[in-house]
Amino acid sequence: MDYTIELVAQAIHEAEQVACRWDDEPAIRKERFKQFAHNAISLLGDDIGVLPLALQEATEEAHSVWTRAAA
Repeated sequence: MDYTIELVAQAIHEAEQVACRWDDEPAIRKERFKQFAHNAISLLGDDIGVLPLALQEATEEAHSVWTRAAA
């Protein structure tokens, strides 16, 4: 479940279009996003289904874009 919360938190972070990357966020802000994620997962219940896999793929794609942009 922690892995799912982390992925959903990162997705919410990305959706917020925050200026800094997830890895650069202070722990207190990450915890806030994780609370949002936990609430979203609780509300979705069983409908969460394939969301973690889709979020992981989106996160990997976003990281590759960041890496290319930094190069």
